[in-house]
Amino acid sequence: MSTPEAASDPPPFSGRLSGHGGAHAVEVARHHGIDTMFTLSGGHVFPLYDGAVNPDPAMRLLDVRHEQTAVFAAEGIGKLTGRAGLAVVTAGPGVTNAVSGVATARFSGSPLLLLGGRAPDSRWGQGLLQELDQPPLLDSVAKRAWTVHATDGIGAAMDEAARTANGAHRGPVFLDVPMDRLYDQAEAELPGSAERADRSPDPGRVAEAARLLGQAERPVLVYGSDVWLDGAARAALEAAEELDVPVVTNGQGRGVLPGRHPLLANRARGAALGRADLVVVVGTPLDFRLGHGMFGGKDGAPLAKVVHVADSAEQITDHMTPAAAVWGDLSAALRGIAGAAAPTTAARIWRREISESAAATAASDTDVLASGDTPVHPARIYGELNRILDDDAVVVGDGGDFVSYAGKYVEPEHPGQWLDPGPFGCLGTAMGYSIAARLARPSSQVVTLMGDGAAGFSLMDVDTLVRHRLPVVMVCGNNGIWGLEKAPMQMLYGYDVAADLSPQTRYDEVVRALGGGGELVTDPEGIAPALRRAFDSGVPYMVNIATDPGNVYPRTTMGV
Repeated sequence: MSTPEAASDPPPFSGRLSGHGGAHAVEVARHHGIDTMFTLSGGHVFPLYDGAVNPDPAMRLLDVRHEQTAVFAAEGIGKLTGRAGLAVVTAGPGVTNAVSGVATARFSGSPLLLLGGRAPDSRWGQGLLQELDQPPLLDSVAKRAWTVHATDGIGAAMDEAARTANGAHRGPVFLDVPMDRLYDQAEAELPGSAERADRSPDPGRVAEAARLLGQAERPVLVYGSDVWLDGAARAALEAAEELDVPVVTNGQGRGVLPGRHPLLANRARGAALGRADLVVVVGTPLDFRLGHGMFGGKDGAPLAKVVHVADSAEQITDHMTPAAAVWGDLSAALRGIAGAAAPTTAARIWRREISESAAATAASDTDVLASGDTPVHPARIYGELNRILDDDAVVVGDGGDFVSYAGKYVEPEHPGQWLDPGPFGCLGTAMGYSIAARLARPSSQVVTLMGDGAAGFSLMDVDTLVRHRLPVVMVCGNNGIWGLEKAPMQMLYGYDVAADLSPQTRYDEVVRALGGGGELVTDPEGIAPALRRAFDSGVPYMVNIATDPGNVYPRTTMGV
């Protein structure tokens, strides 16, 4: 499997294309490393299917039950490999059903290529089935969205779309092609010439970041998703160890430092970010998850200085002025900063304090991770799961409070093993990400964690897992409420509405009806045996666990 550490951008497609428009598109997609087409069948895009199945070897076609799953699966491939996945949807509602997935990819910086069908040019304006000008709908959430009106231009457009999606800052690209242009025959010659952008970070900016780091007494590094997606995970680990600085991770930055690494400060996040005098944020925006960059201030300390390091200039925060900003290739930036900075003695003392704080917090979690409460405390689930997970397991999170607990208690051992909806917060990613994880990591455990609210968005696509023989373990934290809404509404108004679900709904029986396996667990002592049965089953399997609706995840302004 190709990962961001090993992947290199292929050159622009060069060569002759022939046949119908669908064949042109598929041949270029193959050139960019795409081997699977995620789709829900529609007549507007039949030539793309023909282009996929006729060459030898054929491109894999994986059909789903809702377009959002196809898009989330393609986005999941992008998150796991650092290279754009491909989703193909039919015109009109196929495209509109895909919009939330595109928005999720844009907010997460995930490379994604979405190809949509479109009503034919030859009859446009006559009230055709699903006649809709679609790119304007995608403009605000895609890096680029446009229509190709010539069959001999489809290959060049696909080449540009793939390179745009995979280029920093990564993200989704939408392309639609009128039905008649996809079916038409054409010849095209692509020259394959394009200049590669110079992504070397500015030496002066690197030096300024290093100077600030060398002066800090309480520095903290924050690693986000782009550290993984930009292929900088190894450089990030080496920089942290060379600098001997506490590290907080979020998104796909999780796992850059293994779960038991002494510099990992996730279990002391509040103390680290609240008392820091300098925070170097790498590969993630200064959004609500990071208090919008307002670090420090705890126990009377002044606000911390911020150094923002991003993969491209457009990602540098503009709602505040950081003390230093660096953009470009993240591996080069991190190596440059670490090579030039000389941490103070006070900074090393600070690192030991944070390490001791993280260890003390982890030790204090022992009781809650072994809780015998009934209904089940969500933490007990993760106490049992952590004993079963392999070091290379992929963990998918789709939910609110239940997945927040996962973020607190589950630490990946390697980068590229954690998938969640990201800062857009769109529920319903579970099945698409599960499909992607099983394809991208065929020999690894895949466990999908979902709240019972999130389960309602995509559970029908268990049928897709079953049909395509993709075994995944699903764990549902079933507390019968919308946990993120019920408690806040009670706090604000003293009552709540539209926040209850049916208690102990048998989502496991839904999975069984669709051809998988499953069971309901109400006793905390039954969790571990049920998880073992799930992993041993070899089929999509739901462990549906009745959890305590009164247990509300404790939130802070720094998020999870």
